[in-house]
Amino acid sequence: MNVATFLQATARCIPQAPAVSLGDRLVWRYGGLQERVARLAGGLRAIDGMVAGDRIAMAMRNCPEYIELMWAAWHAGLCIVPMNAKLHPKEFAFILENCGVRCCFTTSDVTESLAQELSGAGSSTRLVEVGGADYAALCGADPLALQAAPGDAPAWLFYTSGTTGRPKGATLTHGSLLAMVLRYYADVDAVGATDTMIHTAPLSHASGLYSMPHVAKGSHQVIPASQGFDPPELFGLLERYRDVTFFCAPTMVTRLMHDPGVHTARLDSIKTLFYGGAPMYLENLRTALSVFGPRLWQGYGQGETPNTITCLSKAMHVDDGHPRFEARLASVGVARTGVEVRIVDEQGVDLAPGEVGEIICRSDVTMTGYWNNPEATRKAIRDGWLWTGDMGTFDEDGFLTLKDRSKDVIISGGSNIYPREVEEVLLLHPDVLETSVVGRPHADWGEEVVAFVVPKPGRTVDDTELDRLCLDHIARFKRPKQYVHLAELPKSSYGKVLKTELRKLM
Repeated sequence: MNVATFLQATARCIPQAPAVSLGDRLVWRYGGLQERVARLAGGLRAIDGMVAGDRIAMAMRNCPEYIELMWAAWHAGLCIVPMNAKLHPKEFAFILENCGVRCCFTTSDVTESLAQELSGAGSSTRLVEVGGADYAALCGADPLALQAAPGDAPAWLFYTSGTTGRPKGATLTHGSLLAMVLRYYADVDAVGATDTMIHTAPLSHASGLYSMPHVAKGSHQVIPASQGFDPPELFGLLERYRDVTFFCAPTMVTRLMHDPGVHTARLDSIKTLFYGGAPMYLENLRTALSVFGPRLWQGYGQGETPNTITCLSKAMHVDDGHPRFEARLASVGVARTGVEVRIVDEQGVDLAPGEVGEIICRSDVTMTGYWNNPEATRKAIRDGWLWTGDMGTFDEDGFLTLKDRSKDVIISGGSNIYPREVEEVLLLHPDVLETSVVGRPHADWGEEVVAFVVPKPGRTVDDTELDRLCLDHIARFKRPKQYVHLAELPKSSYGKVLKTELRKLM
C-alpha cells in the first residue's frame, strides 16, 4: 500500500482541519495540502521522464514545503532521500551520486554551495530551490492520480552518519513505514485532529518519520518560524497550541529544562515529549521528570529500523513504586510491539540476563538493506536479524540497558569499560552540565579513560572532586586518568556527541 493513502484519506474526511503552519501562521488546511500534493506529484513525474521508484533528494531546512514534498513524492510513486541541511556539500554530492538522484530540492541556505560542488564534479543532478520559479511551476502541474506502490517499493532512503567511513543508504519501504506508523499507535499515543506536532528537530530524521502517524490522523504540523530548535520560541508556541508532541535529542531536553523560560511555560500543553538518538543519562532524566512530569517517552532505534527497537513508555517513566524503578529509568525500555530483540555474543549465541553483548533485532520495520551495498547488507542483516553494533544487557524483566557502541567500548588491562557508566557518575556532580568519555591509547594497558567535561554556566569543576565521585561509585580502574574541560561538546546536527572529534583533542 502506498503510504500517501494516509494523507488522501485525512484530506477527504477533514478537509478544513489545519494541516501545516509556520509558527503561528496557517499555511495549508488538509484539503488544500492534498490538492497541492497531487499537483506537485504530477510535476515531479514530468521531470526528465521520472518513473516509479526513482529518487528525489531533499537538502532542506525544516519548512512547510518539506512536508508537501514528502507526500508528493510518495503520491507519485517515488522514493525520498532526506538529507540534513547541515551536511557539507561534498557529503551531499556523495549521497546524490551514490543513489542516482536526478533532482534535488534545496532551501536557500544550501543552494549556492551545493550548486558549486555539483558543477565542479560535473554532476547532472538538477537542483530546484523551494520557493523559486521552478518549484512554483512544478506545483502548477496537472494533478496526478495516486500511484500504486507495492509494499516492498523503496520509500525512504536514509543515509547513516558515516562515522566509520562513507555513509550507507538504509532502504525503507512503503511496507516498513506502514509498520512503523502502526507501532506508533500501539506503543506511543492515540492521535487525532486536536493534536499538534511541532517540528523542532530536523524533518530529515525522527521528526519527519513520526509526522506520518500524525498526518494519518489529521494532526496539525507546525514548523517553528526559526525553522529550528529555540527554547523561548518553543515555549511561545506552547501558549498557542495544545496537545503538543515534539521530538528532542537528549541534549535538546537538557537545554529546555535549564532554560529560565521553563518555569513560566505552559508545560500542560505538552502531550508527549519523545526523545532518543543518543544516551539520556539518569541524572538528567530525573531532572527532566521533575520539570515535565509524566510526558516523556523514550524510543531506541536506528536509521536501519527507525525509532523501533525498544521503548520506555510514559507510564514506565513515572512508575516510582517499582523496586527497580531507577534501573528501569536508566534503561531504554522493552521491545516494541511485534519486534524481537536479543543480546548475543560474537557467534550469535544468546546471552543470559545481566551479560553484555551485541543487540540484534528483527521486525517488519527493518530496512531491506543498504542501497547498492550488498557486502554491508550481509554484515548488518544475518538470517533476518539486524546486528545493530550497539552493546547492551537485559534484566530479568526484559528491560534493555544500553552500554555503548561496540567501537566505543574502552578495553583497559583486558577489562571492558563502558563510557556511559562513567558518564552517569560524572553527571552526579552538581556543577557538571555535560560529559563524554573516550579511550586513549596506553602503552601498558591498551587504553585508558579520558573524560571531557562541560561545567554549568558560571560554575567551575574541580578534578579532585570528580575523582572522589568516581571512586565512591565505580571501580578504581574505570576512573578517568584525565579530565579535559570544554565550553561545549562537539555535536552532530542531530545533537549526538561526536566522539571522533573528541579523540582529536587528546
